[in-house]
Amino acid sequence: MEIILLKDVENLGFADDIVTVKNGYGRNYLIPQGYAILATPSAKKVLAEKIKQRAFKEKHIIEEAQKLAEQLKALQIKIPAKVGAGDKLFGSINNQNLAEFLAGKGFEIDKKYINVIGGNVKRIGKYNAKVRLHRDVIVDLEFEVTPIRDEKAIAEAKAKAAAEAKRAEAAAKAAEASEETTEEVKTEE
Repeated sequence: MEIILLKDVENLGFADDIVTVKNGYGRNYLIPQGYAILATPSAKKVLAEKIKQRAFKEKHIIEEAQKLAEQLKALQIKIPAKVGAGDKLFGSINNQNLAEFLAGKGFEIDKKYINVIGGNVKRIGKYNAKVRLHRDVIVDLEFEVTPIRDEKAIAEAKAKAAAEAKRAEAAAKAAEASEETTEEVKTEE
């Protein structure tokens, strides 16, 4: 079924795109929710005229988005995160964290337009994200996750490892003592 999107739909398309979807998805969800209309010949003609009229207006919007893209590319993004032993993060870094960082630098970009490549980040290092500023302007953004070492957590992890080592040693001694007792009982018989 061919439909014309009235609003941006994630993983499907942008407003005014003509897309093909399964009949049930279009009839039962997209059309009743107001996200789309059927792509009839008359609706396609209206859409073509609308796009033609909007092209001139969008030229200015695209230029602004490209300027913003250049500013974002020049930005060095280093997101600090708490790190434990082994350079693993406590939690993860995702599009929400990136949006908050950019907002702190004066760039108001909605988190739904930011896509961290590879999903959530769980280790320190350099990563990439795609930021959609306009349907025709998508920026590849590099960012780095830097460590804020949580000394208390590292000390707790070391203490836990030491306690585990003591328990393992005590269990080994108990097993050894049990074997000696078993051998003494066998020799007495």
